[in-house]
Amino acid sequence: MADNMATPAGLRVGDVVAERSIHLTRDTLVRYAGASGDFNPIHYRDDVATAVGLDGVLAHGMLTMGLAVQPVVDWLAGDSGKIVDYQVRFTRPVVVDAETGADVTVVAKVGVLDDAGARIDLTVTVADQTVLGKAQVRVVLA
Repeated sequence: MADNMATPAGLRVGDVVAERSIHLTRDTLVRYAGASGDFNPIHYRDDVATAVGLDGVLAHGMLTMGLAVQPVVDWLAGDSGKIVDYQVRFTRPVVVDAETGADVTVVAKVGVLDDAGARIDLTVTVADQTVLGKAQVRVVLA
């Protein structure tokens, strides 16, 4: 897991404020299922996932969304209360291979600076393919 953090002071549009790569395994999915109560078998059974036309077992969308915003929370010194809005579009499922897992990469860049704070734009990819589109986090910096 790699982190590159910046400080809110002196931010400019285009600055990368956080980067992280998160390795997902089937164990990750089982643990998330237990925590969330989402036991849909497409998240842990290959036979069910392929029977419904998927390429394999998928990570939970909310897990992917939560992992993607965490580097921004960490950049904000753990103060998630500074996040006033967070939205994404799910553009591609995250297939988690039984043996190799999946690596989710998040790059968080300043998209807009204004009097209210900043919009942080997230680029979230797996194997160089975007899995979350229009992923944006509004934060207050004061």
